[in-house]
Amino acid sequence: MKVRYSYLKQQFSNCPDLWSKLKKFVSTGDFTLGKELGFFERKFAQLIGTKYAIGVNSGTDALKISLKAIGVKSGDEVITAANTFVATVGAITEIGAIPKFVDCDDTFCMNVEHLEKKITKKTKAIVPVHFTGYMTNMPKLMKLSKKYKIPVIEDACQSILGSINNKNAGTWGLTGAFSLHPLKNINVWSDGGIITTNNKKLYEKIKLLRNHGLIDRDTVKINGYNSRLDTFQAVVGNWLLPKAKQIANRRIKNAKYFDNEFSKIKQINIPPRPKNMKVVFHLYIIFAENRDELYKYCLKKGIEAKIHYPKPMYLQESVKYLGYKKNDFPITDGHCKKIISFPCDQHLTKKQQNYIISTVKKFYIGTKN
Repeated sequence: MKVRYSYLKQQFSNCPDLWSKLKKFVSTGDFTLGKELGFFERKFAQLIGTKYAIGVNSGTDALKISLKAIGVKSGDEVITAANTFVATVGAITEIGAIPKFVDCDDTFCMNVEHLEKKITKKTKAIVPVHFTGYMTNMPKLMKLSKKYKIPVIEDACQSILGSINNKNAGTWGLTGAFSLHPLKNINVWSDGGIITTNNKKLYEKIKLLRNHGLIDRDTVKINGYNSRLDTFQAVVGNWLLPKAKQIANRRIKNAKYFDNEFSKIKQINIPPRPKNMKVVFHLYIIFAENRDELYKYCLKKGIEAKIHYPKPMYLQESVKYLGYKKNDFPITDGHCKKIISFPCDQHLTKKQQNYIISTVKKFYIGTKN
């Protein structure tokens, strides 16, 4: 049996109603900052629980523009997670700021216990990364933010509808940054991003920054970017957004089934599942003994497993100038040797799940013998 990782062919293989919407939209010529985008932004804000949402070109731009909007500049320090994806770091360095890393814990998010000692006079923002569908310990982080008067920009790109105590990702900090990349839980047909906020002044500034700083066609108030979410993609988003809760719930259900079965295998460790946290499983990751051999075995058996990620961001050549060395972040380093990701999406069948489970069991029976 083959178990694919990407489900995009299934998601968009039979959607005549979407094609009808797109055909009607194309005939309007309303391609830039159009009505469909405005509708999508309002509905996204309602879904997340903020006053405002602004569509931008990507999740990376959502972070970059948020940092720019709060005044982060070249030479400033921005604290983030050592195990994050490159996009978080890219957004920070693109405006000339300096990323400062904090180790993660077994929820794959920044260990907030280590945050305070990283704060310096140069720290101008904190970017917690809600990695894999988990959430950073935001109640504790926000106390530190208030104590040191340092703004928080949430990287919620992998955690749409994730929550702590029923408060959603993207509603804790000054802004939340979301990705609509095709492989995200809520996705469009190209890159796309959304910024959420409750701050009206910030909302108005972000709207300017995403569209060249233009108040109108002939008036440039500030120097900005060309980072608009295409209205065409907003049509796709409007088609998918009503299914957001259903998608999250299905992923949670699939993850629970995996947890129940994988917990019976002594060579597998399930990450902690905090009771006050809704984890939405953009990625389903477990800790596995003999991970590299298991990974190769799964690929051989037709299962498209992944490793997120085999080499941590803080050790990548692109940030060598920061001076970090191996073992500076031991939990992150340990994860790189033990983690493995399996498909957990809403289109995964029970038959496919059972095949993944049985394959993992057979691997460990074989290695035991």
